[in-house]
Amino acid sequence: MTELKGFQKQYLKGLAHHMKPVVIIGQHGVTPPLLASIEEALHAHELIKVRFNDFKEKESKDALCLEIIEKSKAVLVGSIGHTITLYRPCRITEKRKIRIPKNPVKAPPA
Repeated sequence: MTELKGFQKQYLKGLAHHMKPVVIIGQHGVTPPLLASIEEALHAHELIKVRFNDFKEKESKDALCLEIIEKSKAVLVGSIGHTITLYRPCRITEKRKIRIPKNPVKAPPA
């Protein structure tokens, strides 16, 4: 997946704002079943939130986040507190649920 531009991340953050975390990372960290859950959620929704329950230190969360991104081939949209938002478009273009804007939307003049 290519890197998202700032306005594209803002668009995805807006879509994810009301969402609840669908995957929760517990004391065992990143395990094969956890990665399978993330894979399944990304395939079904394209945009998901992941919550860290037992990892309160920023360094450990950052390391786990990088591992998840690398293994899932998703893009980090944002990170707030103990929750990260991930995006990965469906591989089949016709089945994509989220259409990311190619150009920033200009606000009308006041």
